[in-house]
Amino acid sequence: MSEINLAPLDKILRPFVPLGRSGLLPALHAAQKQYGWLSEEIAAGVAAALGVPLADVHGVIEFYSLFYSAPVGRRMIRVCADPACALKGADDLLAHLCTHHGIQPNETTPDGSATIERSPCLGLCEQAPAILFDDQAETNVDLKTGHYELGRPRSPVYGPLRLLTRNCGNGTTFLAGYGAYAALQKALKMPPAEVIAEIKASGLVGRGGAAFPTGVKWQGAADAPGEEKYVVCNADESEPGTFKDRILLLDDPHSTIEGMRIAAHAIGATKGYIYLRGEYPYILPVLESALNEARQAGYLGGASGFDIEVRLGAGAYICGEETALFESIEGKRGFPRVKPPFPTTHGLFGKPTVINNVETLANVPLILSMGAAEYRKIGTEKSPGPKLFCVSGDVKKPGLYELPFGVTLGELMEMAGGIIADAGTDLETDKRMQAVLFGGAAGAFATPEQLDVKLTFEDLRAAGLPLGSGVVMVFDESRDLRDALARLGKFFAHESCGKCYPCQMGTQRQMEILERLVNGNWLPGDAERLQDVGWTMTDASLCGLGQTAAAAVLSAMKQFPALFDGGR
Repeated sequence: MSEINLAPLDKILRPFVPLGRSGLLPALHAAQKQYGWLSEEIAAGVAAALGVPLADVHGVIEFYSLFYSAPVGRRMIRVCADPACALKGADDLLAHLCTHHGIQPNETTPDGSATIERSPCLGLCEQAPAILFDDQAETNVDLKTGHYELGRPRSPVYGPLRLLTRNCGNGTTFLAGYGAYAALQKALKMPPAEVIAEIKASGLVGRGGAAFPTGVKWQGAADAPGEEKYVVCNADESEPGTFKDRILLLDDPHSTIEGMRIAAHAIGATKGYIYLRGEYPYILPVLESALNEARQAGYLGGASGFDIEVRLGAGAYICGEETALFESIEGKRGFPRVKPPFPTTHGLFGKPTVINNVETLANVPLILSMGAAEYRKIGTEKSPGPKLFCVSGDVKKPGLYELPFGVTLGELMEMAGGIIADAGTDLETDKRMQAVLFGGAAGAFATPEQLDVKLTFEDLRAAGLPLGSGVVMVFDESRDLRDALARLGKFFAHESCGKCYPCQMGTQRQMEILERLVNGNWLPGDAERLQDVGWTMTDASLCGLGQTAAAAVLSAMKQFPALFDGGR
């Protein structure tokens, strides 16, 4: 192994020194971009420059899957193998690449030219199968024809509404196309309390899955004592099957930035962060360009009294949990905190913080522009406004669908063209739907008998289905759901942070049982063990990851008991 030249390291780290520990993630990203991996010497240099204990630096490197403490290939090839891509041939694609390079998954070629990894969801589910080549996406890969699309992922956007997605589907809309921040100008003429009242009146709730009332959250942060407050955008979109925030940020970044600026005015914040998931590196330059445009226009920085910094994650699903995200920005491992206290009083850096996801923030300029009363005319009384649904799997038109709350599942399926026939055949008769996974890995399964269910918070809840982040992953009658469950089990076992024992051990046991199921090694009593593990995680885990890690499995056991009658 050649000796590492540490001479450039000082210059690389210099911009992050003033940030102290909170500069640890961007410093590690910059160092790894230069050297390819993070050696003991590099880690020590980062620790010294930022004043962080070396043991803590190593802890962070080991925690995040996109940081490497051993040499890897000059090119990183990450092949998504989660359910949506698996439905489109991801296993064959991974095997083809490994055979071509003469290695196994998660190995590096002898000449060091490439490393191939089996990756969790890359957020490209509507363009499956997908690969991340270094910082570029390769999508719609077809081994038979050799066709693929490399670079910026395209954005198929559909639906009867084009409010949140009005600027989506045709490349990035920068400030000249987006226009002046009219909603912000209106908000700045209103007292902060009036802005919060308008958000409350709109009925907007969080679109990331928790569905907490946005106005109530803002009110809590506004009322919290202290002059230093933060607005954080949770763009760590990592739920398998979810890709809506990717499209909003790539195609219409200013809607999220304007939403954050309005939130800052409402609660009195002076600093904001966008926490972007590590598997979306191609979005980073788009966001930086949009932020610079907003600064030059006077909407951010300088006299505005508010500015935004982007933090790129490093591969940790747990960082989608709000307090784990705070820990990550602060330069720590992404462990969730015990609540209370809640972020509105003790959030980022221990200060009052509003944290909303991308779709939620994109709704804010819409509400201020049209007014809460007009906004509430969209959707239903209890579920007002538009909603983005991420449709993937065995449908003819996978993509992002913007709908008013209240459309039925069957109507959405019709918009998506119904179930697709076998690829590469001349079949005219489509297959039938077997199931729909709602809400992603932490969701539940719907059956064909539930096509009349309305897509609202209240109707889905009554049907035992979570709206979650808007995932609608469709499986036709030929699919083995046990395979999908095994992949979900593997996902949660990989992503558990290990802080609490019920989740740490439970996700491992769940994965092992599901692998026995899919491999035909089902043991007597496994069905009971699977339920016991699932309910233990649900009841005893510290955060939402463990509390929902068994949701899809328990749903499948209820809806499709024949799958668990003894394995294959």
